Amino acid sequence: MLQVRNLVARYGDFQALFGIDFDLKQSNIVALIGANGAGKSTFLKSIAGQIPNKGGQIRFNSEEISHLSADRIVREGVSMVPEGRRLFRSLSVEENLRVGSFAGRAGRWTLDAVYALFPQLKDKRHVPATALSGGQQQMVAIGRGLMSNPDLLMCDEVSLGLSPAVIKDIYKVFPQLRAERLSLIVVEQDIDAALGVSDYVYCFMHGKVTLHGAPNELTREQISAAYFGLEAA
Repeated sequence: MLQVRNLVARYGDFQALFGIDFDLKQSNIVALIGANGAGKSTFLKSIAGQIPNKGGQIRFNSEEISHLSADRIVREGVSMVPEGRRLFRSLSVEENLRVGSFAGRAGRWTLDAVYALFPQLKDKRHVPATALSGGQQQMVAIGRGLMSNPDLLMCDEVSLGLSPAVIKDIYKVFPQLRAERLSLIVVEQDIDAALGVSDYVYCFMHGKVTLHGAPNELTREQISAAYFGLEAA
């Protein structure tokens, strides 16, 4: 579904990504792990068209998308749940969700479907979204992403600032989304959460891929070495 080859990204003179290769199959969940500053968010923003790519190729559903604008990429079926949720403070829960449907893509994700996935939101649909708890706000952000009816949902730092119990509840929905033939990229610093839900994992460090593979094929020693830049035992 997604094939990235030799991707380069810069912020001015600062190079953030160095020749990234990445693959994602349909209906798979890929976890992207790494320390702060590893390039994970930059990678998602590059795919989403939010920052210009300085080299390489991004193919989605066999189409080259690296030259497309961010709104066009959403219409092609790629949706992003940003770090920090970025909800509209002046809008209610339901209004924030409706914003996600601007692309006009047909599919199963309607308000009713999002409320069925996150029942907590239905009773709070007329409440300002930023008045909710952190976990509920994250549910709104994910629901907003789903409302564009994407083929690929990219979630940046899903567990940031949330309690372990809330993180567990949110991660429970990812297998349900995969069962709906949705593909996911989940950026995560909680390695246990990432490995527990993913079909494949990539580790980034200093803008490069240091390790990749199926979670059951990677040892903790290999992951730690790739994550922290240590010598594997």
